[in-house]
Amino acid sequence: MEPSLLVRSLSIPNETRELRSVRAFAAEAVHRGGVPKAYENGILLAIDEAVANIITHAYQEGRKDVIEIVIEVDARRFSVIIRDSGTCFDPKTVSTPDLSAHVADGKRNGLGVFLMRRVMDEVEYLFKEGVRNELRMVKYLGT
Repeated sequence: MEPSLLVRSLSIPNETRELRSVRAFAAEAVHRGGVPKAYENGILLAIDEAVANIITHAYQEGRKDVIEIVIEVDARRFSVIIRDSGTCFDPKTVSTPDLSAHVADGKRNGLGVFLMRRVMDEVEYLFKEGVRNELRMVKYLGT
């Protein structure tokens, strides 16, 4: 494995107002890491969807916690690990949606996992009982 060109981490409270900080953090890592333009928006979308889903769905109302985001970039890959202590959720349990039916039903939410899988090359979830959830996503940069 090549040494990382860029390693960045961010810890945020599990509050939706922090999504702006996450977006700025991820955008800075994408740009400093030299990610090709063709991959930028997809990577940013996947990170945003993952963190928004964690904040929205992993915590009982009012429960405070910290979400940790670690990004590593080298010449071949962009990797992000997101850790939280919310309710466990394995994205493998989510089936691929019927997009036509989704749109016809007027649904506006529920495509986060689909989008993450669509734009990233790897989406892997780990859970250690009583410890933490860890979502790892990788995009290979084609170089």
